[in-house]
Amino acid sequence: MADKPVLNPDLWKDRSVAETLAVYRDWAAAYDADVRAEGYVTPDRIAAALLPLWQGRGPILDFGCGTGFSGEAFARAGLGPLHGTDITPQMLDMARSKGIYDLLWQGEPGVAPCKPGDYPLIIAAGVVSLGAAPPETLSLLIDSLAVGGLLALSFNDPTVADGRYDAVLTAELGAARVRQLFRENGPHLSAFGMGSDVIVLCRV
Repeated sequence: MADKPVLNPDLWKDRSVAETLAVYRDWAAAYDADVRAEGYVTPDRIAAALLPLWQGRGPILDFGCGTGFSGEAFARAGLGPLHGTDITPQMLDMARSKGIYDLLWQGEPGVAPCKPGDYPLIIAAGVVSLGAAPPETLSLLIDSLAVGGLLALSFNDPTVADGRYDAVLTAELGAARVRQLFRENGPHLSAFGMGSDVIVLCRV
Protein backbone atom coordinates (compact mmCIF):
# COMPACT_ATOMS: atom_id res chain seq x y z
CA MET A 1 0.00 0.00 0.00
CA ALA A 2 1.23 3.51 -0.77
CA ASP A 3 2.78 5.40 2.15
CA LYS A 4 0.89 8.51 1.11
CA PRO A 5 -2.45 8.90 -0.63
CA VAL A 6 -2.08 8.80 -4.40
CA LEU A 7 -5.46 10.43 -4.96
CA ASN A 8 -5.78 14.20 -4.96
CA PRO A 9 -8.69 15.70 -2.96
CA ASP A 10 -9.20 18.07 -5.93
CA LEU A 11 -10.77 15.11 -7.73
CA TRP A 12 -13.97 15.82 -5.82
CA LYS A 13 -14.89 19.27 -7.09
CA ASP A 14 -16.94 20.71 -9.94
CA ARG A 15 -15.24 20.83 -13.33
CA SER A 16 -16.19 21.17 -16.96
CA VAL A 17 -16.72 18.16 -19.22
CA ALA A 18 -13.47 19.00 -21.04
CA GLU A 19 -11.58 19.08 -17.75
CA THR A 20 -13.12 15.79 -16.64
CA LEU A 21 -12.16 14.14 -19.92
CA ALA A 22 -8.60 15.38 -19.50
CA VAL A 23 -8.38 14.07 -15.92
CA TYR A 24 -9.51 10.57 -16.86
CA ARG A 25 -7.57 10.52 -20.13
CA ASP A 26 -4.35 11.19 -18.26
CA TRP A 27 -5.26 8.80 -15.43
CA ALA A 28 -6.33 5.79 -17.52
CA ALA A 29 -3.06 3.84 -17.43
CA ALA A 30 -2.52 4.25 -13.68
CA TYR A 31 -6.15 4.25 -12.52
CA ASP A 32 -6.49 0.63 -11.44
CA ALA A 33 -3.24 0.61 -9.48
CA ASP A 34 -4.04 3.93 -7.82
CA VAL A 35 -7.55 3.07 -6.62
CA ARG A 36 -6.47 -0.42 -5.60
CA ALA A 37 -3.74 1.13 -3.45
CA GLU A 38 -6.35 3.27 -1.73
CA GLY A 39 -8.68 0.34 -1.02
CA TYR A 40 -11.50 1.10 -3.45
CA VAL A 41 -14.24 -1.28 -2.29
CA THR A 42 -17.48 0.40 -3.38
CA PRO A 43 -17.88 -1.83 -6.49
CA ASP A 44 -17.77 -4.93 -4.30
CA ARG A 45 -20.28 -3.35 -1.92
CA ILE A 46 -22.62 -2.57 -4.82
CA ALA A 47 -22.36 -6.15 -6.05
CA ALA A 48 -23.14 -7.49 -2.57
CA ALA A 49 -26.18 -5.20 -2.28
CA LEU A 50 -27.50 -6.35 -5.65
CA LEU A 51 -27.16 -10.09 -5.21
CA PRO A 52 -30.36 -10.48 -3.11
CA LEU A 53 -32.28 -8.13 -5.43
CA TRP A 54 -31.19 -9.05 -8.95
CA GLN A 55 -32.95 -11.90 -10.71
CA GLY A 56 -30.68 -12.08 -13.75
CA ARG A 57 -33.25 -10.92 -16.31
CA GLY A 58 -30.86 -9.69 -19.00
CA PRO A 59 -27.68 -7.73 -19.72
CA ILE A 60 -26.36 -5.23 -17.21
CA LEU A 61 -25.15 -1.76 -18.19
CA ASP A 62 -22.02 -0.57 -16.39
CA PHE A 63 -22.53 3.18 -16.90
CA GLY A 64 -19.28 5.13 -16.66
CA CYS A 65 -17.41 1.84 -16.72
CA GLY A 66 -13.99 3.52 -16.89
CA THR A 67 -11.18 0.98 -17.05
CA GLY A 68 -13.48 -1.88 -16.09
CA PHE A 69 -12.21 -1.95 -12.50
CA SER A 70 -15.79 -1.96 -11.19
CA GLY A 71 -16.88 -4.40 -13.87
CA GLU A 72 -14.32 -6.89 -12.61
CA ALA A 73 -16.00 -6.76 -9.18
CA PHE A 74 -19.41 -7.32 -10.74
CA ALA A 75 -18.10 -10.23 -12.81
CA ARG A 76 -16.51 -11.82 -9.72
CA ALA A 77 -19.92 -11.68 -8.04
CA GLY A 78 -21.53 -13.42 -11.00
CA LEU A 79 -23.36 -10.35 -12.30
CA GLY A 80 -23.64 -10.29 -16.07
CA PRO A 81 -23.54 -10.33 -19.00
CA LEU A 82 -21.92 -6.91 -18.85
CA HIS A 83 -22.12 -4.03 -21.31
CA GLY A 84 -20.19 -0.84 -20.64
CA THR A 85 -20.13 2.79 -21.70
CA ASP A 86 -17.83 5.68 -20.83
CA ILE A 87 -17.08 9.11 -22.27
CA THR A 88 -13.29 8.70 -22.14
CA PRO A 89 -11.75 6.69 -25.00
CA GLN A 90 -8.55 5.93 -23.07
CA MET A 91 -10.55 4.41 -20.22
CA LEU A 92 -12.57 2.33 -22.68
CA ASP A 93 -9.35 0.99 -24.18
CA MET A 94 -8.35 -0.29 -20.74
CA ALA A 95 -11.79 -1.84 -20.20
CA ARG A 96 -11.68 -3.52 -23.60
CA SER A 97 -8.37 -5.18 -22.80
CA LYS A 98 -9.93 -7.05 -19.84
CA GLY A 99 -12.35 -9.08 -21.93
CA ILE A 100 -15.19 -8.91 -19.40
CA TYR A 101 -17.66 -6.88 -21.49
CA ASP A 102 -19.79 -8.24 -24.31
CA LEU A 103 -20.29 -4.71 -25.64
CA LEU A 104 -18.49 -1.40 -25.06
CA TRP A 105 -19.12 2.02 -26.56
CA GLN A 106 -18.23 5.68 -26.06
CA GLY A 107 -21.10 7.69 -24.62
CA GLU A 108 -21.91 11.39 -24.81
CA PRO A 109 -22.14 13.64 -21.75
CA GLY A 110 -25.73 14.52 -20.93
CA VAL A 111 -27.21 11.96 -23.33
CA ALA A 112 -29.19 8.95 -22.13
CA PRO A 113 -27.08 5.80 -22.52
CA CYS A 114 -29.93 3.66 -23.84
CA LYS A 115 -33.64 3.50 -24.59
CA PRO A 116 -35.94 2.87 -21.60
CA GLY A 117 -35.95 -0.82 -20.82
CA ASP A 118 -32.91 -1.80 -22.88
CA TYR A 119 -31.25 -2.72 -19.59
CA PRO A 120 -33.16 -4.09 -16.60
CA LEU A 121 -30.19 -3.16 -14.40
CA ILE A 122 -27.91 -0.13 -14.70
CA ILE A 123 -24.93 0.26 -12.37
CA ALA A 124 -23.12 3.56 -11.93
CA ALA A 125 -20.30 2.96 -9.44
CA GLY A 126 -18.76 6.25 -8.35
CA VAL A 127 -20.05 7.99 -11.48
CA VAL A 128 -22.94 10.21 -10.37
CA SER A 129 -20.72 12.13 -8.00
CA LEU A 130 -18.93 15.38 -7.36
CA GLY A 131 -16.11 15.78 -9.87
CA ALA A 132 -17.57 13.25 -12.30
CA ALA A 133 -21.14 13.25 -13.69
CA PRO A 134 -23.41 16.11 -12.52
CA PRO A 135 -26.49 15.60 -10.30
CA GLU A 136 -28.98 15.61 -13.18
CA THR A 137 -27.34 12.43 -14.49
CA LEU A 138 -29.36 10.56 -11.86
CA SER A 139 -32.61 11.62 -13.57
CA LEU A 140 -31.15 10.68 -16.96
CA LEU A 141 -30.44 7.16 -15.72
CA ILE A 142 -33.90 6.86 -14.21
CA ASP A 143 -35.31 7.90 -17.61
CA SER A 144 -33.35 4.98 -19.10
CA LEU A 145 -35.19 2.37 -17.02
CA ALA A 146 -38.51 0.69 -17.67
CA VAL A 147 -40.89 0.00 -14.81
CA GLY A 148 -39.30 -2.57 -12.52
CA GLY A 149 -35.77 -1.79 -13.68
CA LEU A 150 -33.04 -1.34 -11.10
CA LEU A 151 -30.41 1.37 -10.74
CA ALA A 152 -27.45 0.82 -8.41
CA LEU A 153 -25.10 3.71 -7.67
CA SER A 154 -22.97 5.29 -4.99
CA PHE A 155 -22.57 8.72 -3.43
CA ASN A 156 -19.17 9.17 -1.83
CA ASP A 157 -18.76 11.35 1.26
CA PRO A 158 -17.95 14.60 -0.64
CA THR A 159 -21.01 14.00 -2.84
CA VAL A 160 -23.28 13.51 0.17
CA ALA A 161 -21.83 16.62 1.80
CA ASP A 162 -22.41 18.64 -1.38
CA GLY A 163 -26.16 18.09 -1.04
CA ARG A 164 -27.18 18.64 -4.68
CA TYR A 165 -27.07 14.96 -5.57
CA ASP A 166 -29.26 13.97 -2.66
CA ALA A 167 -31.62 16.81 -3.59
CA VAL A 168 -32.18 15.20 -7.00
CA LEU A 169 -32.67 11.80 -5.38
CA THR A 170 -35.15 13.24 -2.86
CA ALA A 171 -37.09 14.87 -5.70
CA GLU A 172 -37.21 11.63 -7.68
CA LEU A 173 -38.40 9.70 -4.64
CA GLY A 174 -40.97 12.41 -3.89
CA ALA A 175 -42.26 12.28 -7.46
CA ALA A 176 -42.66 8.51 -7.05
CA ARG A 177 -40.55 7.81 -10.14
CA VAL A 178 -38.43 5.40 -8.09
CA ARG A 179 -38.49 3.69 -4.74
CA GLN A 180 -35.39 3.06 -2.68
CA LEU A 181 -34.65 -0.61 -2.04
CA PHE A 182 -31.31 -0.15 -0.29
CA ARG A 183 -29.05 2.56 1.10
CA GLU A 184 -26.09 1.91 3.36
CA ASN A 185 -22.97 3.84 4.27
CA GLY A 186 -19.65 2.03 4.35
CA PRO A 187 -16.04 2.23 3.14
CA HIS A 188 -15.29 3.68 -0.28
CA LEU A 189 -11.55 4.37 -0.41
CA SER A 190 -10.50 2.64 2.79
CA ALA A 191 -6.91 3.82 2.94
CA PHE A 192 -7.97 7.34 2.01
CA GLY A 193 -10.47 7.40 4.89
CA MET A 194 -13.44 8.08 2.63
CA GLY A 195 -16.83 6.39 2.78
CA SER A 196 -19.75 6.09 0.41
CA ASP A 197 -23.46 5.37 0.43
CA VAL A 198 -24.43 2.44 -1.80
CA ILE A 199 -27.95 2.98 -3.16
CA VAL A 200 -30.29 0.69 -5.10
CA LEU A 201 -33.43 2.16 -6.70
CA CYS A 202 -36.34 0.54 -8.54
CA ARG A 203 -38.27 2.35 -11.31
CA VAL A 204 -41.99 2.59 -10.62
